[in-house]
Amino acid sequence: MTPVENSSEAASRYVIGVDVGTGSARAGLFDLNGRMLSVAKRDISLFREAGSIVEQSSTEIWDVVCGIIREAVASAGVDPAGVVGLGFDATCSLVVLGEDGRPLAVGPSGQAERDIIVWMDHRAVAQAERINALGHDVLRYVGGRISPEMETPKILWLKENRPATYAAAWQFFDLVDFLTWKATGDLSRSTCTVTCKWTYIAHEARWDEGYFRTIGLQELADEGFARIGTAIVEPGTGLGHGLTEEAARAMGLMPGTAVAAGMIDAHAGGIGTVGIGGNPSENLAYVFGTSSCTMTSTAEPVFVPGVWGPYYSAMVPGMWLNEGGQSAAGAAIDQLLSFHPAAAEATAQARAEGKSLPAYVSELATGKVSHASEAVKLAVGLHVVPEFLGNRAPFADPHARAVIAGLGMERDIDNLVALYIAGLCGIGYGLRQIIETQAAAGASVERVVISGGAGASPLVRQILADACGKPVVAPVAEEPVLLGSAILGSVAAGAFPDVRNAMGALSEIAAEYAPSREVAGVHERRYQAFLNFQEVLRTARLF
Repeated sequence: MTPVENSSEAASRYVIGVDVGTGSARAGLFDLNGRMLSVAKRDISLFREAGSIVEQSSTEIWDVVCGIIREAVASAGVDPAGVVGLGFDATCSLVVLGEDGRPLAVGPSGQAERDIIVWMDHRAVAQAERINALGHDVLRYVGGRISPEMETPKILWLKENRPATYAAAWQFFDLVDFLTWKATGDLSRSTCTVTCKWTYIAHEARWDEGYFRTIGLQELADEGFARIGTAIVEPGTGLGHGLTEEAARAMGLMPGTAVAAGMIDAHAGGIGTVGIGGNPSENLAYVFGTSSCTMTSTAEPVFVPGVWGPYYSAMVPGMWLNEGGQSAAGAAIDQLLSFHPAAAEATAQARAEGKSLPAYVSELATGKVSHASEAVKLAVGLHVVPEFLGNRAPFADPHARAVIAGLGMERDIDNLVALYIAGLCGIGYGLRQIIETQAAAGASVERVVISGGAGASPLVRQILADACGKPVVAPVAEEPVLLGSAILGSVAAGAFPDVRNAMGALSEIAAEYAPSREVAGVHERRYQAFLNFQEVLRTARLF
């Protein structure tokens, strides 16, 4: 499919995609041929407390978002009047606001500006376990078990531990819905957020009152769900009257610029990738960042124990979505490397070269082999199950923990490289486990389409392909998550008739990494060891 404009018209009109991740926010400016002209990035604060508490500030995030949009437009040197659409994605974090949109403290610090419970915050494990024990039918659509990363356990935690905040809350937002509200004044929620993280039943267009009453959040049902969303719209839907005067001033854009209903960050990566080849159901979108997310689209609902969903129209309109992933992926590699005695030396060398430690170690590994597939031989005897933050899928087990086996007394950088390769293999085996579990339930895929900063290295992509047994495809888009959000903005602006048309027009393959037959046997044996280590720890952690 092609844009509704001709090529020259498309090149003179622009859309902006904004991605708010865990530690930073980015804005990318694209023309309507899908070419990214500029990108701007700023870090955002993360506040940690004892235990599993992780918080952020919606005020800071909004200010950062406005700043990077201004920077991206200025860097591209385009006329702000040429920006016709704006799309947002963000982590599935919970924003809590009082009357007039004032922030409310969500944790023991008591600081009102810390009004976001971050997705990775696991304070609500007990609440999630109580909800799961009740076995409500709505849990069928989250893989049978709700996660403490989702929003209803977190809101229940607030009711039980911060009752004044719960009572004073005017709105509970998923972060991306907060951003679109700030931009437009429109309280509409995205089908993506409320279906994937709040138990909204999209295929029946309703909240389940019985669920909220059963778990102890009856007030939300009594109020007609006014605090969590009464207007639910598909991603890409134009909101309100576009940018408000106030938001436009803050962003340096024109009032009325179209703003799309947004998406969770990983799902935007899916929109930016699964259109490759024209058949979204053949592609598993794998967003490899701080955590990882796997997204599989099917024409009919497929129920996979331990895998979230099936969610209707949560990513590709009109299709069902199964969502898995790993609670720690890039973060697991960071954690793994930090343990090693050579980490300080390697970190210093990496910084001297202006690189992250994983990127530096990846280059070292690449230099030791003639082909990336041979890197697995560097990790002989070393095995990692990198579940430092639990198993998101296919076990939905927040209590799962990592296994590192085979370490000796080595303290050198070569051994650090070997540990890194073992960790990447572990990430790949976790991906294979999800793919195989879904296929057994009826949701098979032909290839993995990768996005996210942790998966940018050719070495990483090849090891993942070898470990999971599926071709790994890299899209042309350097920033597919930003492209996904920009696609939403382009649809809201009317540049494309719908999201599927925009996906097909703007997604292309840049490179494909096929699994290597030469190391298939090695990875098969290592995968069986991975499964055994998982099982041993499930038993051993009980005593």
